[in-house]
Amino acid sequence: MSALSDSPEPITNSPEWQVLAAHREAIAGQSIRALFDADPDRFKRFSIEAADLLLDYSRNHITADTMALLIALAEKAGMSAAIAAMFAGDAINYTEQRPALHVALRSPDADNDYTRAVHATLDRMEQFVNAVTTWEWKGYRGDPITDVVNIGIGGSDLGPAMVYTALASHHLDGIRCHFVSNVDPVHLEQVLENLDPASTLFVIASKSFTTMETSLNAEAARRWFLEANPHEQDLTKHFVAVSANVEKAQAFGIDADNVFPLWDWVGGRYSLWSAIGLPVALGIGMNNFRALLGGGHAMDEHFRTASAAENLPVILAMLECWYLNFWGAQSHAVLPYAQSLHLFPAFLQQLDMESLGKSVTRDGEALDTATGGIIWGSAGTNGQHSFHQLLHQGTHLVPADFIAVAKSDSPNREQHVQLLANCFAQGQALMNGKSRDEAKAEQVAQGMLEKDADALAPHKAIAGNRPSNTLLLDSLTPASLGSLIAAYEHKVYAQSVILGINAFDQWGVELGKVLSREIHEALSGAGETSAFDASTNALINRCKQQ
Repeated sequence: MSALSDSPEPITNSPEWQVLAAHREAIAGQSIRALFDADPDRFKRFSIEAADLLLDYSRNHITADTMALLIALAEKAGMSAAIAAMFAGDAINYTEQRPALHVALRSPDADNDYTRAVHATLDRMEQFVNAVTTWEWKGYRGDPITDVVNIGIGGSDLGPAMVYTALASHHLDGIRCHFVSNVDPVHLEQVLENLDPASTLFVIASKSFTTMETSLNAEAARRWFLEANPHEQDLTKHFVAVSANVEKAQAFGIDADNVFPLWDWVGGRYSLWSAIGLPVALGIGMNNFRALLGGGHAMDEHFRTASAAENLPVILAMLECWYLNFWGAQSHAVLPYAQSLHLFPAFLQQLDMESLGKSVTRDGEALDTATGGIIWGSAGTNGQHSFHQLLHQGTHLVPADFIAVAKSDSPNREQHVQLLANCFAQGQALMNGKSRDEAKAEQVAQGMLEKDADALAPHKAIAGNRPSNTLLLDSLTPASLGSLIAAYEHKVYAQSVILGINAFDQWGVELGKVLSREIHEALSGAGETSAFDASTNALINRCKQQ
């Protein structure tokens, strides 16, 4: 067992937790706006730069005392030892007795068994990517590959799809990548509708090669290909796999040389840095894929070596615990003001909620703390015209992360400046709000009668005092994106350390898979079913009638 699997005293019983709770009561009446007024150096005091990222966390309900108390709590939870344990390869995924070594996937060194396997795979990927992107790899008709279809789900889909979309300005000419995950047949059918089997390459991404959604979509893709070309020997020119199950992949029709490995010491939601990133490498080139790894490694080194007070992911983790456990927040908005990052909130939903959606401690005791929040959001400025109303005037406290890119890839500088202005204004508005007196004076200044302005003021008043972080990238490059992703990965782990939970298992995902198999049998069988609860029986029987 890892040292992290010991049964510590619940963190809520610690003096550090109790002092933080008392501190929360003491500062409850302070406004963030007033804290800025009292401290001209507040931004400098509460911002940090690391690995191509600037984090401004000055618009939070914090003082220097708050941060000192949060750091004390993190160290009480064993933060330094936990970070060291991950990089040392300890079995920090203690329910499955595995290390969680996604950091090895982006290490530039090949100095142990893990990193040697990683670099050997990267070299294989590079050979394959170069063959495809230089048109050396040909389809059954002699055509070069123009379209790559990744078939996976969860971590085998969300990460690669997000990265490929985010790095649109780095896409190679002549190669288009598509991502299919949903077992709904419409998803695959819509992607294949305008593709030519002779120039299409499928990447089947499944560690076990038995994942239900991926297997069904892979079989459908196989049938689609064979309808155009019935020669099964040609499958090897159009199907490759990322899997630990070489035998299953071979039985499908994939050459063993075209099966890229996965390892059990990398969880799915942390796997985009591995051969799961093959479609990304095919879409942006291997040099850019290596730059992505380099950005991730730069953040790894920062996370490994920086003190808690200067550690960007740890600061994000401490603030999240602060709001979930001491302020009653239940969700967290992620608001990238970059259209290229519009899939980033969906990616973080899996990373954060699958990792932190737990209800027992390391020793199996029921938690008396809030663990992970509900992660949601969308690209700005779209969100301003939908859910930002709730952020500003709703009754929920929703901390927010704004993500902005200083320099755009677009030549349209004016629109990018407008985008940045909106991003920074939203953070300012969440903090400052607008009082009733300010709302009334504003209407009177515009010519409204005082009594009418007085009646309207409550509806136009905005409480403000809503916390937010801003993460600023100089530009959206493979390296800076790698750093951003790794920062959130480490934030999630640091949060799990404070709360005393396992961030690397996901047993809750398994129950639905088991039940779906039983229900599938009932849906496929003859006659009505009465094997389940009344609701499930009725829904199954209604569908069978159709």
